[in-house]
Amino acid sequence: MKKPLLALALVALSYGGGATANDFPTQARVEFVLACMGERGGQSYDTLYPCICTIDRIASRIAYREYTAAETLSFLYGTPGERGGMFRDAAPQSRKRIKAFRTLRREAEAACFVNRVAGASGQ
Repeated sequence: MKKPLLALALVALSYGGGATANDFPTQARVEFVLACMGERGGQSYDTLYPCICTIDRIASRIAYREYTAAETLSFLYGTPGERGGMFRDAAPQSRKRIKAFRTLRREAEAACFVNRVAGASGQ
């Protein structure tokens, strides 16, 4: 009984399927919404719905794998000092990916009427 289950699990893990948009796990969406709300003054209905809208728009445009890579690059690009230098001097394709991600996020925020708080990060 264990061998068929193991074989089925291996087949399921090896099936990559195409990376598609809207494949974001619930936890990633919740973390985004909580951070978004925190950047905008805290938890309220006035911050909740625009932040939900923003992550839904982002998730409809790119796959989660691309989102995590772009978000990480964007974060590391902004790291101060020598540590961030290697990311600021990143390959052109990395800078292009960061720019595209930031543009996508700004467009999603604008479409969802997200108000930026002064000093909020531009990731």
